[in-house]
Amino acid sequence: MFETYIIAVTTFFATIGPIDVAVVFAGLTSDKSSRTKSKLAIRGVVIAGILLLLFALLGEKILNSLGITLAALRTAGGILLLLIGIDMVFARESGGTSATADEVEEAEQSQDISVFPLATPLIAGPGAIGAVILLMADVEGDYAQQAMVILGLLSILLMTLVSLLGASQIHKILGVTGLHVITRIFGVILCALAVQFMFDGIKQSGMFT
Repeated sequence: MFETYIIAVTTFFATIGPIDVAVVFAGLTSDKSSRTKSKLAIRGVVIAGILLLLFALLGEKILNSLGITLAALRTAGGILLLLIGIDMVFARESGGTSATADEVEEAEQSQDISVFPLATPLIAGPGAIGAVILLMADVEGDYAQQAMVILGLLSILLMTLVSLLGASQIHKILGVTGLHVITRIFGVILCALAVQFMFDGIKQSGMFT
């Protein structure tokens, strides 16, 4: 059970990227007061949390209604996470975990960034949504294990909120090099998890039996 929690925390840390989100948030709110920053951070994390919890609870049912099997979900989810992990290892911007250049430019012109781009796609992006559906489906029927996945998600959301509230300090302490080191470490771990998801999906599909 604890292993499920660790996998969930590692996966969500990599796909949400609390520190990376904080750096972008610091840049987008450089001209705002501390009180405004706090309000935007709290609102963004709450909205993202609601979105991710909805996908955690209903995502598999939606996929089932579309005729998508668990094997296909594991394989496709593994491919998506692998692509994100590779981008992390090479310290490249990924549309699966962060806002694109066009999205950031649009956000700079907005007064309220809590929904866009903070809640989505920075926090609840394609990578995080795919991960939460995949992890919940992977422990289908085991409510204790699913509770561990949700607990892992809430832990990273709390870490994200703390990172947003201290965004300026984190950026100063770690710098670009420090951020890239952390990103690369979790990128390698995410790649390994992604490949395992792909192996499990292919095995479950029965293609080679």
